[in-house]
Amino acid sequence: MAIKRIGIIGAGAIGSVVGGLLTKAGRDVTLVDQWPEHVNAIRKNGLKLSGTCGEHTIKARALHIHEAQSIREPVDAVFIAVKSYDTEWATQLGLQYLSPGGCVVDFQNGINDERVAAVAGRERTLGCIITIGAGMYEPGHAMRTDTNKVGFKIGELDGKATPRANELAEIMNAVAPSKVTTNLWGERWSKLAVNCMANPIAGLTGLGSAEVRTDPNARRVAIKLAAEVIRVGRALGHEIEPIFGIPAQRFVDASDGKGVEELETDMATGAGSLAGGKPSFLQDVLKGRRTEVEYLNGYVSEQGRKAGIQTPYCDAIVKVVTGFPVGGLKPDPRNLAPLVAMLR
Repeated sequence: MAIKRIGIIGAGAIGSVVGGLLTKAGRDVTLVDQWPEHVNAIRKNGLKLSGTCGEHTIKARALHIHEAQSIREPVDAVFIAVKSYDTEWATQLGLQYLSPGGCVVDFQNGINDERVAAVAGRERTLGCIITIGAGMYEPGHAMRTDTNKVGFKIGELDGKATPRANELAEIMNAVAPSKVTTNLWGERWSKLAVNCMANPIAGLTGLGSAEVRTDPNARRVAIKLAAEVIRVGRALGHEIEPIFGIPAQRFVDASDGKGVEELETDMATGAGSLAGGKPSFLQDVLKGRRTEVEYLNGYVSEQGRKAGIQTPYCDAIVKVVTGFPVGGLKPDPRNLAPLVAMLR
């Protein structure tokens, strides 16, 4: 069936950029969010987008979460764009407004596809790996921060290339260049490596997306984290796609002391496309919100234990982050000291 109407559960930075640009492209999009001031600002002034996507003010349709019950026409695709810890309830909410034959798209960081599928059904679930960057620092205004050549990778859980995956990729081209992948899990673990590297380091230190790749200590810790993610993902049978466009094996080799300088040079070279970006983890810390560390590094640690793979750096990240109460973590380079000490 054709995807005519789209619902986005979670109008954060990414959800707003996507929903806004799809609306601008003529798509029928409904944003549902739980931040009252944000929804009110969109209704009053329009959804403001800025940054690398250009300057736009878009008359977007936005609903408070309690107003979702007012939706009359079912949507053909529901994007689950909330934090990992909100996955199940958001999926259940979206299902109530999904048309027969419609699909639910896991539009999140982390490995949540099976959690979405457990609620929605595998036959209705698609995955989407997000490689664009965005920030939101005031209600009603989202800023895109990346210049990536590929913005979204759409995939079926079983790896098949289907008409609905192709249709969704075509739709997403209005936001950023998109493609269908037949290796959803390999792409997921590649993105998980990025999230486990950049997100918590940025949240702990205050470094931006580019600085995580260029600061020597942060970069060396990031390499160790990436190697752990790759080893665990491979132990689970996944073929990990390139990370930052760099073959995964190079991170494993560098973690073992081989080709370190060359890898660091390539990581720094690619940082230019991320200038000004702040990972979502850092944005959460700055806003005093709960982080997703348990669903990123914590997930790798959990899967590593099951697979018999040691993950000392992911374990340490989780210990440091969860050592602070929600809202208690303040970005400071000194927070990374326990992990830097492990390098010696």
